[in-house]
Amino acid sequence: MEAANRGAADVKAKSIGLNITLPHEQHPNPYITPELCFQFRYFAIRKMHFLIRAKALVAFPGGFGTLDELFETLTLLQTGKTENVMVVLVGRDFWERLINWQWLVENGLIAQKDLQLFCYAETAQEAWDLISRHNGVSSS
Repeated sequence: MEAANRGAADVKAKSIGLNITLPHEQHPNPYITPELCFQFRYFAIRKMHFLIRAKALVAFPGGFGTLDELFETLTLLQTGKTENVMVVLVGRDFWERLINWQWLVENGLIAQKDLQLFCYAETAQEAWDLISRHNGVSSS
């Protein structure tokens, strides 16, 4: 979230921050617009607020938190509990080494059509272009 908030701050745009209270060093980043900084106690409520407003989830290589957000979003899309959220995985090599999507299909754990719930991008511009086309916005 900090990278997105910083990008917005760099161009003098407002940006929201949905922070979570954790037992160790979790503080809102300094780039959040102060009046748009919200503090959550529970992950589920925070995640719900992210997804009801989201047009896309862009996942960069990351750890447990990234995987949690990714799989929660994919599950909600797969089950129809949320819709019209584009999922972009940045760095195809990373994601395909981490998750053997085809193995999941071959073993009946997900359907072949579930592989259409996400797409790959290699650069920020490519991710932006995919999201813009998906939402019918000019990407310039």
